[in-house]
Amino acid sequence: MKMNRMAALGLLIVAPLMAPAAHAEGLGAEVNYGRADGHWGTEIGAGYALDMAGFSLTPGGGVYLRDGDTKLYGRVEAAYTIPMSVSIGAGVRFSGDNTRPYATLAMPLIPKLRAKANVGPKYYSVGLTLGY
Repeated sequence: MKMNRMAALGLLIVAPLMAPAAHAEGLGAEVNYGRADGHWGTEIGAGYALDMAGFSLTPGGGVYLRDGDTKLYGRVEAAYTIPMSVSIGAGVRFSGDNTRPYATLAMPLIPKLRAKANVGPKYYSVGLTLGY
């Protein structure tokens, strides 16, 4: 069972990196600082946004650096972007044996760069998103 989770997590991390260059507008990266799995740390991740009429579905994953240790995580977010304004949505983060639902809010700073916040039970973070 653990190997299946690791294989799925690996696929979530690698899949966005294997996307063809013609779809580069959907690729993105983010760096967040927050509390997850009972520890403070930094999330460094990537994802691929699938957009349709203001709505987006973004699977992704990355590494969570905490207390000198590294853990893999995966996530899926669904959001709606108000034109020329904020994105509001919900997501689920998977890390080890923990599954955490959360709300997400992102505000544009400049084109393709947004400030982002995630808040949920036993998980919260703030950071920057580039792309998508």
